[in-house]
Amino acid sequence: MKTVYLLRHAKSSWSNPELEDLERPLNKRGNRNATFMGEHFAASEQIPDLLISSPALRARSTARLFAEACGFPSSEIIEQPNLYFAGTGAIESTITGQDDQYQSMMLVTHNPDITTFVNSIASAPRISNVPTSGLVKLVSDICHWRVWSGAEAQFEYFDYPKNFSA
Repeated sequence: MKTVYLLRHAKSSWSNPELEDLERPLNKRGNRNATFMGEHFAASEQIPDLLISSPALRARSTARLFAEACGFPSSEIIEQPNLYFAGTGAIESTITGQDDQYQSMMLVTHNPDITTFVNSIASAPRISNVPTSGLVKLVSDICHWRVWSGAEAQFEYFDYPKNFSA
């Protein structure tokens, strides 16, 4: 059994329009939500074996805050350049390219790629938008990452911060 968690980066700041897109930081809500989602994840006793992030500052910051909140060593986060707006093929190749020693992985990436990828999973309900800090869990009854297939993966859940608001 292999598990993939897809986490969309938290809310970023647009306060400095001169920043390159790769360098946009998280805003206050983004910092809060990334930590909250990591704490919620930890409360369900889940920790990925592998955490891979887009190189964008907002994604790296989300990955770090989430990791710290759930107990994953932030020093072990892997930065993967092809997760920066490279399409759903980049998500798929990142999954299929992992070592089989890992049973679970989390990818921290961007929209629209994450929403499109989730909607390509045969068992997933149609999701119009994975919001910032949104988390999707997919599982597959496989032994080798190289045979990962969206057609055979099972959608487990979709959570995001507003699900927990009163």
